[in-house]
Amino acid sequence: MSPGPDTIVGLMSGTSLDGMDAAVVRIWSPERVELAGFAHRPYSTEERKAIESVLDGADIAAVARLHAAIADWAADAVEVALALAGVAPRDVTAIAFPGQTVWHQPPVVTYQIGEPAILAERFGVRVVSDFRSRDVAAGGEGAPLVPLADALTFASPDQPRVLLNIGGMANVSWVRRRGDLEHVIAADTGPGMAIIDAVARLVDPALPFDVDAKLAARGRSDAAVLAELLNHAFFRSAPPRSTGRELFGAEFARELYQRVPGPDAVRTAVALTAESIAHFCRTFLPPAPEVVASGGGVHHPVLMDELATRLAERDTALRRFDAEFFSGDAKEAVAFALIAWFTLRGKPGNVPAATGARGYRVLGSVTAP
Repeated sequence: MSPGPDTIVGLMSGTSLDGMDAAVVRIWSPERVELAGFAHRPYSTEERKAIESVLDGADIAAVARLHAAIADWAADAVEVALALAGVAPRDVTAIAFPGQTVWHQPPVVTYQIGEPAILAERFGVRVVSDFRSRDVAAGGEGAPLVPLADALTFASPDQPRVLLNIGGMANVSWVRRRGDLEHVIAADTGPGMAIIDAVARLVDPALPFDVDAKLAARGRSDAAVLAELLNHAFFRSAPPRSTGRELFGAEFARELYQRVPGPDAVRTAVALTAESIAHFCRTFLPPAPEVVASGGGVHHPVLMDELATRLAERDTALRRFDAEFFSGDAKEAVAFALIAWFTLRGKPGNVPAATGARGYRVLGSVTAP
């Protein structure tokens, strides 16, 4: 292995189902990580519906077709990101391809689809994939895996910090200080944008999501329904814990919309995300002066306002990730690039304190170029 920098393309297609992210990352060390280029390939309505049909239990033929399609869509994003970064495929060390999670049921199984061989063939580079399975095999949740980057790259050097990512699901990492892996507390807090977006599409099927938070701004949260939703056992469970669309997916959104129609449903979904994040911080995390937020949720001003108000009750400031680092939209793709960098060196990529695994494990499988 070269001493660095290595150029790794990190990919991410999360539970938001909005598209494929590709980040061209130069890595000298975990403390020195540079984003050289970033591209987001949005999913069309038809593509998102293809993923949703698999999540809803499509037949094996549909799963197989999506397995190839996800890789093709990833390759599209990689091509654009490389062009923006001015990097040729021959100069890429590897591609980190976590694929699309279609079933997440730890400690039994976690299942991601997306054929790494398609990327290896198209770009002629190694592809690191299937990051979560080894952690689950070791008794862990297989998620969140981002705490490795949170602890080594994005934590504060001298005080506690909470790193929050609001994707389809929301997850947090509390890190005592940069480099400290032993005292990390991390978990999924519950839904991020998945329920908000799904309910917005029920209000107006022409919308891909709650654009500019206009629906939420028109609505009012239903306090009684919100209190009932927050009484779910998941929100009371201690970390380590993880979740996905198996729990907070289309059926959850439909049931919410049946009880609270129109924009009020969107605002109630916003309140659910904000309060579940704040509740986790209050209940399970030591104090920290700031929460640094990334992911698609930071672009929803109503959600950010509600979250900031709740965090302020604990004297915790809400900051955006891009105020200190790079675009928060790229953070998870960058984190998987870093995990792949560890994998290629035969070093562990999980944080047992975060996932609950029996110990540190080297994550992923490598497909040769």
